[in-house]
Amino acid sequence: MLRLGLTGGIGSGKSTVARELQSLGAALIDADAISRQCTQANGLAMPAIVRQFGPHFVTPEGAMDRNRMREHVFAHPEARHALEAIVHPLVQQEIRRQSDSAQSPCMVFDIPLLVESPHWRHQLDRILIVDCTEDTQIRRVQARNGWNRATVEAIIRQQSARKHRLAVADGVLWNDDMDLQLLRHEVQRMATRLGL
Repeated sequence: MLRLGLTGGIGSGKSTVARELQSLGAALIDADAISRQCTQANGLAMPAIVRQFGPHFVTPEGAMDRNRMREHVFAHPEARHALEAIVHPLVQQEIRRQSDSAQSPCMVFDIPLLVESPHWRHQLDRILIVDCTEDTQIRRVQARNGWNRATVEAIIRQQSARKHRLAVADGVLWNDDMDLQLLRHEVQRMATRLGL
């Protein structure tokens, strides 16, 4: 089984590429989706989040208030580490569970912080980076999320620098001003090259 790590900066199109790889028969393990499940109402991370940060970081429905938490961790780096210490072990546990039950010849690990974490490199056969210019990232995220430019730039600064991502890549899919049809073609070409 090929264990393919997939990552890219915010707004790079990584999630779209992940879905295309899944449509080609790969099993997809989405770390972001697992993290969101952990912080939904009744999610496994919620009791510890309430203990660590207080009830004002919880929505009326009982989920983590993602916007309030995002602002808090930007202003207080130690809060980000505390949140990661709660959520990351739960995410890794669920990733292990899903990977143990996967039946596909290729497993795609969609991991936003793959490059930042020393945990992943030795567990993967190959790493595919989805890349684009920073201006494209900002434009896409502003259109998708409605955030202002300063917020998007702050998120980009917290992620691994492009040069660090590219340095660990076994393949790079350049996704700048590419329509969906061309992106699908590029994903198929890259999948063939990576042995899918």
